[in-house]
Amino acid sequence: MNGLMTALRAESYIALRSAGSRIAVLIPSLVVLAQLLVTRLGEAGEQARDALLDSSPFGSDAPAVTAYGYLVDGLNTGLTVLVLILVVLSAHAFAYDRDTGLLRHLLIRRFSRQTVILAKLLQLHLVAALALLLLLLTTWFASGWLWEFGPVVEDGFELIGEEEIHAEILLGLRLALLPFPAVIAFGMLVSVLTHSATQAVTTALGINLALDIFKATLGDYAVYLYATFQPALLDQSYLGEVGSLVRGFSDVLIDQQFLQMNTLVPIPQMLILVLLSLWLVRRRPL
Repeated sequence: MNGLMTALRAESYIALRSAGSRIAVLIPSLVVLAQLLVTRLGEAGEQARDALLDSSPFGSDAPAVTAYGYLVDGLNTGLTVLVLILVVLSAHAFAYDRDTGLLRHLLIRRFSRQTVILAKLLQLHLVAALALLLLLLTTWFASGWLWEFGPVVEDGFELIGEEEIHAEILLGLRLALLPFPAVIAFGMLVSVLTHSATQAVTTALGINLALDIFKATLGDYAVYLYATFQPALLDQSYLGEVGSLVRGFSDVLIDQQFLQMNTLVPIPQMLILVLLSLWLVRRRPL
């Protein structure tokens, strides 16, 4: 345990001075902020055009604008970007140290290979947590600044109240975050198996994007793959459905089996990937 804590402190020291860690923390929030600003500017332009032409299709009973839909959209975009960044960081982590000879130095200092892997996994989870915290704060304040939070109301009738909206957003966020440890563990496994940092990054990104593309072809078997539940470019996560729910759409179908598998599948698969990394790293040449 002392060796693990020492290795974790070393990894944290490096991460605090690493451009990659800063990018992982900042970029998702910056992308979301840009997305929300562009969306608001686009809406303002449409409203100005409709006012000028007096061509707005809505009367005074139009549904009230709520910021919650944009909040969910921002979270989904930010988490999608964060998934890709974490895949790159985790795939780069071990392979880069091996390429530069730093890993041999750590082993000479009596850190075992398994200790190095565990320390890197913990450090990557800390980076992910910081990125998530900044993403949540940025998306919440930007959405509230550009739009107004409130219940979804149409024709004077409340379609969905704020309490229900909060519950759905929290559920969607929790389910979207469950695959993140598996994402990090997958990148680390690729880092152990490949021969260079460049190969590790390209392989991990390629496989991740391939899973994103082909998971729709797996049919009912897709629910046995953690990647099905993570926010992605071709999104099947429950958080994407929450974006429709908080806008008052009542035709969203919620598959309870999908939600149950979302809860059960990612963590066991993360443990399998971590154990594979710990087992294989002992047998791979440096």
